Amino acid sequence: MVSEQTRNAVLAMRDERDWAQFHTPENLAKSVAIEAGELLECFQWGPEGDKAAVTNELADVVTYCILMADQLGVDLDDIVMSKLQHTRDKYPVEKAKGRSAKYDAL
Repeated sequence: MVSEQTRNAVLAMRDERDWAQFHTPENLAKSVAIEAGELLECFQWGPEGDKAAVTNELADVVTYCILMADQLGVDLDDIVMSKLQHTRDKYPVEKAKGRSAKYDAL
């Protein structure tokens, strides 16, 4: 998912600036939502979006997710893999392939 090099660089930047004191789960969740809103704003007037702006905002979202995972003491790879398995169970291929219906409508 996110390389150890990237994770370490994000945490080092935070630590060099003494920003961990501001990184409560609540503040980080707000920051993820704010940055996700800015990512969505890239598509406000059309489906394409400016690639440079999109990648910039996506980087912000991922950065805050890395910081939140660190704050919560969870491994991003582990939680994503666990969630994927949960989703596989809810949306079996034979029922969900090519469909966008919610699991209870399959």
